[in-house]
Amino acid sequence: MPGRISPVPPRVLPLLLMLAAGCAPRPARPTVTEGHGVSPAQARAVADSIKAVLDRAVADGAFPGAFAVVGTAEGVVAEYGAGRLDASDARRPDRTTVWDLASLTKVVGTTSAVLQLVGEQRVALDSPVVRYVPEWQAAGARAVTVRHLLTHSGGLPAWRALYKESASAPEAIRQVLATGPDTIPGSRYLYSDLGFILLGQLVERVSGQPLASYDSARVFAPLGLRDTRYRPPASWRPRIAPTEDDPWRQRQLRGEVHDENAFRLDGVAGHAGLFSSGRDLARFAQLYLRHGALDGVRVFDSATVTAFTRVQDPQRSHRALGWETPTAGNSAGRRLSPRAFGHTGFTGTSLWMDPGRNLFIVLLSNRVNPTRENRRIGGVRTALADAVAGALDAR
Repeated sequence: MPGRISPVPPRVLPLLLMLAAGCAPRPARPTVTEGHGVSPAQARAVADSIKAVLDRAVADGAFPGAFAVVGTAEGVVAEYGAGRLDASDARRPDRTTVWDLASLTKVVGTTSAVLQLVGEQRVALDSPVVRYVPEWQAAGARAVTVRHLLTHSGGLPAWRALYKESASAPEAIRQVLATGPDTIPGSRYLYSDLGFILLGQLVERVSGQPLASYDSARVFAPLGLRDTRYRPPASWRPRIAPTEDDPWRQRQLRGEVHDENAFRLDGVAGHAGLFSSGRDLARFAQLYLRHGALDGVRVFDSATVTAFTRVQDPQRSHRALGWETPTAGNSAGRRLSPRAFGHTGFTGTSLWMDPGRNLFIVLLSNRVNPTRENRRIGGVRTALADAVAGALDAR
């Protein structure tokens, strides 16, 4: 009879139900890799802890999306992507998603370059910066050493609005070179973007190469990093996590650096500008845990790695050279060992390595999407570090 629906044969019904179930969205699960220095039970516990922290953070509105990867010197133990790239892009972040690293540039890019130059004895930590950047003729500049800049104790201001004070990259650099210390170098700790912009200039003067070219040729390529670079090409844009609806540039930022001063410096600066992925930063962390060599390639001198990751002046600050170390109040949480070192980035990124535990923790997010006024990331960073360390201890 026309319009009549024929009954489904009994033998076909189970197949249809299976097909329907396969089409239904499945809850995301972390990727777990057994071995690599932890037991299967530890790996599963770490994966569960990552998922719990990130899913809760998405639900709490800490960020649209995030990706975390945890591992050891031997490799990745667990990784997980939570949330979505953006309100208008429902794709879940994964290990190839590219993120604006913000101030992780200071350690992944600039500190890496300076560490190499020190290891090659082309730069001396206690030499004045003007030995390498003679154009820096500001009052008091001659008393500032390379070590001072790496430990944020050079007496320089934290920041200045270069993007408003200048109309081009050369003009912005002139503004930096006109800025001197406002306190006696070595007398206090003050986190300074300007100091790391100067270190980027130092790398360029000593190596004879632009900072982006040096990092690419001497650090990223030898390490086999595929997603780490300044000024990512347009072809990467679909897999780059968007950042802020920027009130200054009057557009959403996706694939261009979030930091306004780095933007004024054409996207390449000692303090910000790098983009990278979870899979690349996992390799970078392994490099440090393996004392500067990975897969048979030596990128850093082992003794220099040890020197750069040690607290320099505990009476003044908790800083190593470029890196910070645990304070029980920063993003390391309360469970990492005193040998740990790491850094954070304004956009919602962080990287911690702990040789005492043979452990690294990478967190990548776009917490500034859609606005930088969202400040919930601090609690997420400490919760993740404590949860991962706790999972390893409990097992």
